[in-house]
Amino acid sequence: MGSSIIYRVVQVTPDGLVRGVPEKQIWIAVAPPEQALEMVLAAVPEGWTARFAEGYLTESEVKRLKLSPGDVRALTK
Repeated sequence: MGSSIIYRVVQVTPDGLVRGVPEKQIWIAVAPPEQALEMVLAAVPEGWTARFAEGYLTESEVKRLKLSPGDVRALTK
C-alpha cells in the first residue's frame, strides 16, 4: 500500500442515543482530507455526523484492510 495511499480515520455519530449517550463508530476513507468526511457521510444514514478521529492506523493495519482509493468502510459498528 505504501505512502501513495491517503486515508483518514473518521468518527461517526448516529442521530440516536444508546442509554442516553450517542453511540460512536469509527470509519476509514481512502481519500484526501477534503473528500473523506463527505464520502463517509454519503455512506451513512441522513442525520448522522462525522468528524476526523484522533489517532491513526499503522501501515500494517491499513494493508490488512486491502483498501483502494475511494473506499469507505466501517471499522466498528
